[in-house]
Amino acid sequence: MARPWLEVADIFRDHGAAWRDANRGHVSLGQLKVMSAIESCRTAALGGHVARCEDCAHTTIAYNSCRNRHCPKCQGAAAREWMAAREAELLGVPYFHVVFTLPSVIGDIAYHNKAVIYDLLFKASRKTMLRIAADPKHLGARIGITAVLHTWGSAMTHHPHLHMIVPGGGLSMDGSRWVSCKPNFFLPVRVLSKLFRRLMLEQIAAAHAAGKLIFFGAQAHLADAKAFAAFLAPLRNKRWFVYAKRPFAGPKAVLAYLSRYTHRVAISNSRLIKADAASVTFKVKNYRVEGRARYTTMTLDTNEFIRRFLIHVLPKGFHRIRHYGLFAGGAKAACIATARRLLGMPASVISTAAAHDDRVHDPDALIPPCPCCGARMRIIERFKRGETPRHRPSPRPSAIRIDTS
Repeated sequence: MARPWLEVADIFRDHGAAWRDANRGHVSLGQLKVMSAIESCRTAALGGHVARCEDCAHTTIAYNSCRNRHCPKCQGAAAREWMAAREAELLGVPYFHVVFTLPSVIGDIAYHNKAVIYDLLFKASRKTMLRIAADPKHLGARIGITAVLHTWGSAMTHHPHLHMIVPGGGLSMDGSRWVSCKPNFFLPVRVLSKLFRRLMLEQIAAAHAAGKLIFFGAQAHLADAKAFAAFLAPLRNKRWFVYAKRPFAGPKAVLAYLSRYTHRVAISNSRLIKADAASVTFKVKNYRVEGRARYTTMTLDTNEFIRRFLIHVLPKGFHRIRHYGLFAGGAKAACIATARRLLGMPASVISTAAAHDDRVHDPDALIPPCPCCGARMRIIERFKRGETPRHRPSPRPSAIRIDTS
């Protein structure tokens, strides 16, 4: 795949030092590490390897990736590896996409309390789905959930919400049969919304009482218990946003969708249009409009662009992809095997992608084929961080013209 002509890394390299200096004392260590990783990704600073074609001796140099989960360049490979591990877990039933979104005022609290509020979002959403699904009035079954946290909108503003991918049914409470949902309908969103609202507000109030929340600036008065209770009161009467999309068109569509969502970052390099000394222009999506017209452009001051990107750096050790119900913990393999048997599907071995990917044991197999002749490339040299490789790359091959006249 061709390298985009403009990358987030380019913006960080050109303007990052000045931005860090201007915001000294207001940037977390985690954000500084993300900036450094993205700036160094696939450059000589991280080392790399030299590969040579077995047939024509064409030589290329490839630099190591930073493997940071916030790096736009590293997420493609990470998503492919993750999806390979999920493929054996798919069930032959419709899959639904359910989105839980925090109200903007709660999102404002999450801005300075990311680890706490994001974790509560996962917990409240999980409890809501599992409880309503287990209710005999609705589905009466144990379901499986894959949940992915996104913290941004298309313009990179702070917009915490949770995407859940759920099979359309579950195991009966005694595990003896598969309970299917109604066609094109999983669970009632109004019921989900009400329970999600109650659970989330209860958990936030408990976190405040336990002293787990911090407040600054215009929110400083919310540290007082009475002020915080008054702040939460109006939210108990507002409808919270829970959205259920139509089921996917088969397991392959689920995999394709998940591959786009699980390892997405605040903005991809492909959305960048141009950058100069003062601003960055990029594509944004208007979700209220359908078709091509929904895409437009936005231009931000460079400092604001960097700030918006970095507000989505997750707390250290925070898991943004989580599995619940049938897909959780050590019982996952047994639950999926039971579900596949009840659905009349062939048994599959659930393991990590690495355990079954022969390429892990043959690093040369991970290298793209020769751009000149298509033959296999072999690694002939590895070099460490900051080192200069002994071998030099071959000139880029010219495009091959084929006359079919």
